[in-house]
Amino acid sequence: MESEPQGVILVDEVMAALDRGEIIEEYPEDTPYPSCLVLGWTAEGRPLHIVCAPVPREHRLIIVTTYQPDPARWDREFKRRKGV
Repeated sequence: MESEPQGVILVDEVMAALDRGEIIEEYPEDTPYPSCLVLGWTAEGRPLHIVCAPVPREHRLIIVTTYQPDPARWDREFKRRKGV
């Protein structure tokens, strides 16, 4: 995975965050599949945002991007964008 300013994000961290995550935004108009933004936490307590597109009929999840949310742009819980 590509490096983030806050450090490399490992596949295991993404999997853990998805396992513990919750959908905080939905993008039903995205193509070719509707997608959503998941807030999850790694085993070490690092917050991650994961944009993904579930494809139920194919039994798969497409991960579009993953990043550590910037506290300057998100509320304290990383669930809502500031100024929105």
